[in-house]
Amino acid sequence: MSVASETRTLPAAWLRAPSFDLGFILGIAAVALISGLVAVQVPEIFPIVFLANIWLLGYHHVISTYTRLCFDRESFLKHRFLIFGVPPLLVAGTGLLAYFLGLWALASLYLYWQWFHYTRQSWGIAQIYRRKAGGITEENEHLSKIAFYLLPLWGILHRSYQDPGSFLGLELKVIPVPELAVDLVGIAAVAAFAWWLISRATMLWKGRLPLAHTLYLLSHYAIFYVGYLMIDDINAGWLVINIWHNAQYIAIVWLYNNNRYKDGIDPKAIFLSTISQTRNAWRYLLICFAISSLLYLGLNMAFASLAILVVIYQIINFHHYIVDGVIWKVRRKGVGRHFGIATSR
Repeated sequence: MSVASETRTLPAAWLRAPSFDLGFILGIAAVALISGLVAVQVPEIFPIVFLANIWLLGYHHVISTYTRLCFDRESFLKHRFLIFGVPPLLVAGTGLLAYFLGLWALASLYLYWQWFHYTRQSWGIAQIYRRKAGGITEENEHLSKIAFYLLPLWGILHRSYQDPGSFLGLELKVIPVPELAVDLVGIAAVAAFAWWLISRATMLWKGRLPLAHTLYLLSHYAIFYVGYLMIDDINAGWLVINIWHNAQYIAIVWLYNNNRYKDGIDPKAIFLSTISQTRNAWRYLLICFAISSLLYLGLNMAFASLAILVVIYQIINFHHYIVDGVIWKVRRKGVGRHFGIATSR
């Protein structure tokens, strides 16, 4: 009798359903990769793809955060400090940074903070898939985590060593990184990835492969490799990772809200629970898009100074990063429950 027949086959462990998850994992990654590679081959198309990403996904994904903060009374009361306390601190800190050091400081801070933010979001989603699969006891979770983070680390070290000089039209200064450090981390990342592939191949042979989690990790490795290492141009590489991140975030926030109100309209949160119903998905997306468009269009019309707009945009971005670091802890019951996973507290 074969080993595969002696062991119980793991379920795919989708977050919602194959149609949703395959689009979420493979569809979004494909769009991001194709967009970036096309922008490399046809540089003239980069501004078009950049603007489409910003207006359709980037602004929208930031506004999606606020569906978790202030679209219902319970969330608003729970997160008042994040809504009212953090922004003034960011206004002061970001403004002073730009005033005393210049816009390059914001571009440089954004480069590293957004790398950390994107990596952490990906790790959070990967953990949701892992817990959906029951923890994946056949694989050493600590080694898996090391493999997960090594490739993004290799990527940002490579960008630092590359020192492109500018980023999205702004002067950029990077942390000095020697070539040897990049090479050593790269060797470790490749070795860790090889171990992970062997581990997953063994699970497949035994009939224990967690399909959804495996597909998600493959998309993670592909996006970070192409976005930070394969594509030499920092802006085109950023486009890959940014499209992937933005679209993922919009989808995962909608899924959270949809699961939260799966039992129907909540009298205590009529507006959010109504637009979060599956039948109203288009309304949810349209409302978030309308709010984001009005906000950012208003900012662009109100401030003619590029420097001021850069500062304001980064304040919004940094606030989004801080908020996400607080509200999306998967181990919290309020988060894990709405993704259908067990939590530690």
